[in-house]
Amino acid sequence: MRVGVMIGPERGDSARKVGRMIDDVLWAESAGMDTAWIPQVPSDFDALIAVSLMGARTERIELGTAVVPLQAQHPVALARQTLSAQAATNGRLALGVGPSHHWIVRDMLGLPYDKPAAFTRDYLQVLQVALHGPGPVDVENDTFRVHNPLEIGPIAPLPVFVAALGPVMLRIAGEHADGTVLWLADERAVADHVAPRITKAAQEAGRPAPRIVAGIPVCLCLPSEVDKARERANRILGEAEVSPNYQRLLDQGDATSVGDLCAAGDEAAILARFRQFADAGVTDLSVRLLPIGENRDELVASKRRTREVIAALAAEVR
Repeated sequence: MRVGVMIGPERGDSARKVGRMIDDVLWAESAGMDTAWIPQVPSDFDALIAVSLMGARTERIELGTAVVPLQAQHPVALARQTLSAQAATNGRLALGVGPSHHWIVRDMLGLPYDKPAAFTRDYLQVLQVALHGPGPVDVENDTFRVHNPLEIGPIAPLPVFVAALGPVMLRIAGEHADGTVLWLADERAVADHVAPRITKAAQEAGRPAPRIVAGIPVCLCLPSEVDKARERANRILGEAEVSPNYQRLLDQGDATSVGDLCAAGDEAAILARFRQFADAGVTDLSVRLLPIGENRDELVASKRRTREVIAALAAEVR
């Protein structure tokens, strides 16, 4: 199992975000992490621009988006941006995309969110042709009528992951993509729901075994601080639980909140949780560092301790 770390713009002064992200990805590469996963926060920094900036400063680490909402741009525009970012990273981009949620697409962007699975399938048909350029992109389906020349192509294999939570989306991901990127999926949800469905779909489509990327919060802390870590996870990461898509995924497992997914405790507790996810069928962990503390200095120190332990444990689960 690969172990990667989420790197995002976080909150704060826009002028300092790039520097913070570069510092974080330089640490991740030097620490031997497999992937840096860059979330696309609806109100913040563009994930593919962040990937391009990180690629210019790193040499080895895979750089993935988790995930770019599909409805915000035409598939040819996303393909053009993706291929440009892949060239900027010397072929190290992993593109994570997804149909997002009603409260982003409909309520924030003012776009339709009637049939997200069908839209995703049609979108991927155009996107995959465009990503295998250069050449004409000629695709007609229920959503798109595309006849577009494209003179840019991939410089290396370009994996595409789809945020797939339900049965239909998992089938689409297995048939048309290289894997899935998950959030709020615990070990039982992966083992009983995600892995069997996406793997079967990939096999039936004649595709290689899919990668399954699971995002989880992680906090190195004393056993007496585990409840505090889980409470903090629920406080700062719990807004996703209002989405019906995530609620249905939670129903597939034992977790009832993001705090339940948090790998919190000492090194042994975190390692045990990592191994449980690997046994469930997860091929990639995407770690969301979850520091705890009463002030900024304590939070910074907690983050540093947690990430150093994660880097050490990553070698034990590969």
